[in-house]
Amino acid sequence: MLSLHDFLPYRLSIASNAVSDRVAHVYQARFGLKIPEWRVIAVVAEQGHTTQAGLVAATQMDKMTISRAVVALVERGLLARTEAADRRTLELALTAEGKALHTEIAPLALVIEAELLADFSEAERRQLMALLGRLEACAKP
Repeated sequence: MLSLHDFLPYRLSIASNAVSDRVAHVYQARFGLKIPEWRVIAVVAEQGHTTQAGLVAATQMDKMTISRAVVALVERGLLARTEAADRRTLELALTAEGKALHTEIAPLALVIEAELLADFSEAERRQLMALLGRLEACAKP
């Protein structure tokens, strides 16, 4: 019999929602950002530039969520679109204002992560990340 308490997809969803809710309040209240917008900023900051398709691949968010986040960030002047070398796609890069915002938020994100993992030993943290990586690999078709 199915028990949601022991059903992995359900437990991962609940855990993911709890973590997202914990950080969403901070990002929205302090920076006016939704979680998908922050994820776009973080990925673009890490990669330097990317495309919307690249964001979908990196974040595993659906195309519509990425599109809405990109539009919102472009309208706020945090993200710029430029024609890619192949002229068929648009490249996305952070503006100076976007880079400044990332520089301000990234340390806060690390503080929140540290708070979430405070009851875990360093070995447990490494094990958690390794297990999540294995689970992601097993879940891919």
